[in-house]
Amino acid sequence: MRLEKVTALVTGANSGIGQAVTSSFRREGARLLLTGRRDRLDTAEPDDLYVAGDLNDEAFVRSLAAQAAATYGTVDVVVLNHGLQVSSPLMEMDYQDAENVLRSNLLSAFLVMKHFAPLMPPAGGSFVCVGSRLGMVGMPGEVLYSAAKGGLIMLAKGAAIEWAPRNIRVNVVAPGLTATPIIESSFQRRADPEAYRRERESQIPLRRLASPEEVADAVLFLASSESSYITGAVLPVDGGYTAF
Repeated sequence: MRLEKVTALVTGANSGIGQAVTSSFRREGARLLLTGRRDRLDTAEPDDLYVAGDLNDEAFVRSLAAQAAATYGTVDVVVLNHGLQVSSPLMEMDYQDAENVLRSNLLSAFLVMKHFAPLMPPAGGSFVCVGSRLGMVGMPGEVLYSAAKGGLIMLAKGAAIEWAPRNIRVNVVAPGLTATPIIESSFQRRADPEAYRRERESQIPLRRLASPEEVADAVLFLASSESSYITGAVLPVDGGYTAF
């Protein structure tokens, strides 16, 4: 198994992609430390350690790292899958919403990286940031989200260079539109869900949404030793959306 004897932190473990990542990592033999905002995680297994909290709170991130150190000693892989999307035209967006988007997608990632990099073993480790295609292209109504995800890409690239001497790799998976429960629910709120789905799929060269499992496969690759010479990279999993 590719992650046997590997300890991995997965943030945003409550979400569709987060659940797919945890299932994939568990199948590959990883020991899992999971975190999210919900009080409990129904999909957690008995061997998993789930800790609820807010990654925008440095005190919580510090305590999570301390708990990881006490339980596992070291952490080999960190998957930064958490985030927040608030859609609004730029001139109508509330400042508090804008601040929350930047904190939840970018500054919280900085906090996790800051406190978990010291826990990686002398042989090194891997951070995988789950970004978005919107970190590479703009879209009306998603300006702050794009800025946050674009910032996440540059955070990863800078950290990849800074931590390369310690053999800590930092990469980004940038999903396109993915068939998570949140996306599926948003489709159902449309007057004609199937027509809206076809419209969105027509904008993707492969003419379909990604599955959470397809995104998880990319995360697994960048987390494992199969990508041992890859760092500072952005891997789009978007059906060709950003290839234009």
